[in-house]
Amino acid sequence: MKISRGLRLLPPVALGIAVAAWLISTAEPPARVDAAERSVVARVIPAEAAPVRTVVRGYGNVRAARNWEAVSEIAGAVVWRNPQLETGNVIGKGTRVLQIDPTAYELAVAQANADLAVLEADLAQLDLDEANTGRILALEQDRLDLAETELERVRDLVARGVTSEAALDVQLRATLQVRRSAQELRNALDLIPSRRARLDAQMTRTRTVMARAKRDLDKADIVAPFDLRIEAVHVERHQFVAAGQPLVSADDIGQAEITAQIPILSFRRLMGGDRDLQGFKDMSDRLGQVSAQIRLVQDPSQTWQGRLARVESALDPQARSVPAVIIVDDPYAGANPPMQLALVPNMFVELVLTGPSIATSVTIPDSAVHEDDLVYLRNADGRLELRQVSVDWRQGGQAILTDGLTPGEQVILDDLVPAIPGMMVIPAEGAE
Repeated sequence: MKISRGLRLLPPVALGIAVAAWLISTAEPPARVDAAERSVVARVIPAEAAPVRTVVRGYGNVRAARNWEAVSEIAGAVVWRNPQLETGNVIGKGTRVLQIDPTAYELAVAQANADLAVLEADLAQLDLDEANTGRILALEQDRLDLAETELERVRDLVARGVTSEAALDVQLRATLQVRRSAQELRNALDLIPSRRARLDAQMTRTRTVMARAKRDLDKADIVAPFDLRIEAVHVERHQFVAAGQPLVSADDIGQAEITAQIPILSFRRLMGGDRDLQGFKDMSDRLGQVSAQIRLVQDPSQTWQGRLARVESALDPQARSVPAVIIVDDPYAGANPPMQLALVPNMFVELVLTGPSIATSVTIPDSAVHEDDLVYLRNADGRLELRQVSVDWRQGGQAILTDGLTPGEQVILDDLVPAIPGMMVIPAEGAE
């Protein structure tokens, strides 16, 4: 039974083998196909060398370049207050903003004037006394000469026995009396210089008192020293203020400044890279070559132009960065809120500092520099070449190179996967 079943399967199997043999014998042999060379389409740009200007960005808060803290130098009641003296108002240079009661100081000036007039009168009287005493002394000197002559004549008569000793004594007493009067007048004249010196000293002291009183009187008027914007007013009219009491706080509107923290290496490039600085004067000249643009962080369309004015005396203790101070002249110029704001204190701004041109360098897009500083190039044969370059620094999406590329070489911008050296690279601009 089993043998009969096997015999029934033989015809189909034999038929299948016969058909397979016929198909193999009648089929054409496989054709030879040559393998095509691998190629890739990529964007390509030529490497270019050009002078590089360092661009550094930083952030900071705006503050006024100068502040005015008006402090009372005298005591008294506030008798007048400028109607414009309110927070936020702009006050021009030379405008009187407050007046402290000047009555006491006007009286002090008047008293000093009166004291000075008395001393001047005493000095004039002293000059008259000196002149009168001099004239009287001249007369007394004539009397003394006559008395001395008469005394000598009486002595001669006594010596010759013509007159008595009593007459000589009388003449001697008269002569001594005249001598005494003349000497008293000389003593009075000798005291004149010391009396004049005393009066001069008293006049000097009185003039000093008067100058102090006038100075205090001038301090009664509080005047704006420059164009300013009022920040705070600490007193009211009729309020008594003591010497040393704050009156007004205000900011200068002529200049604003911002301090930006700049990394040391970036600041070095901003100053001209490897060029050595020859002292502070050279550094000041370099600072003047740096331009600055200030942008409001909340609204970048609001911009102002500034200048790098100075560097503060110490590095930032935390970031170890250089505190660069940017000055903006006339920050209120062209203000037309809300279209164009004034640059006022406490604005948070971005600073874009642009330094002078430094050495010519090859610059390529930063995206063209791959891992391990490899750059994909399309060589003269149109094939992919991998080359390692030296990147000096990066800014604004560009990589500034110091070595590895020469101007004119074709740099591939795309990231090729896989990047097989030697494969054909077809520029995207020329691909069909």
